[in-house]
Amino acid sequence: MPRSLLGHSTNLVGVPTDLLASCAYNDHPVPLHISGACEMNKSLFEMLSQAPDLPDAGLAFSQYMVAMFGIDPEQQEAAPALVGVPRRYRSSYLRLLKGWGYDSNGREGAVLKGWVESRFGIFPTYHKEILSRSGHGWTTYVEEKMSSRFHNNSIYVQLDLLYEFCQWALGQFVAPGKTHIELHRGVNSFEEHQVVERIDRRRAVVRLNSLASFSCDRTLADCFGDTILTARVPLTKIAFFNTLFARHALKGEGEYLVIGGDYEVATSYI
Repeated sequence: MPRSLLGHSTNLVGVPTDLLASCAYNDHPVPLHISGACEMNKSLFEMLSQAPDLPDAGLAFSQYMVAMFGIDPEQQEAAPALVGVPRRYRSSYLRLLKGWGYDSNGREGAVLKGWVESRFGIFPTYHKEILSRSGHGWTTYVEEKMSSRFHNNSIYVQLDLLYEFCQWALGQFVAPGKTHIELHRGVNSFEEHQVVERIDRRRAVVRLNSLASFSCDRTLADCFGDTILTARVPLTKIAFFNTLFARHALKGEGEYLVIGGDYEVATSYI
């Protein structure tokens, strides 16, 4: 994908998309905030400020989301289905995370990639196939990201709050004072990752999909491919991480959801 098609010329985080999706930004990140998300939800962050630890903060966030978006109990991972009560689904961030865990190229994955495109301006490079904005694959992606099944409950606003909570938690409890974390991704081919530049035999610049899964544990990354990509990821590009909530669909894989663009990676082999 040519550099001119990295993404939209505008986004909602106040950093030009070409810069945000570049290695230069990754080397020297600046804080990112989605326009209006914190300002419109001050009570959430006032409540979070009283949490003594991350588990309590995660519980407070979950309760706030239930109250704000009317997320039905059966959509919460810990709750059993209610016997005799008709299921009335409202789209929720929890269902998107669960769907991503099953298949990042499914409809839930398209919605998540569409959220990244909308908020951060970065186009996806892969969804079921390598994407070209004039091809059939792009049409499929657009149809799936706009599916009415997932857009009946301000789903992008839910994801905005999830991102802001993630950033707050990283700064407050997980990595205070840090700017980066080393993460790993196992791949079997570079079909999803365009090689932009080969620096040497072990290092390259690759263009990650608009949203990509990484692991904090290299041995877990080994399970997903025989080539391991190791990247120094800025915290500001982490949209979700595995310990953010006590229970969730991605818990077993130590998973981090990373906003894409160009990354310098080290490659190693199992």
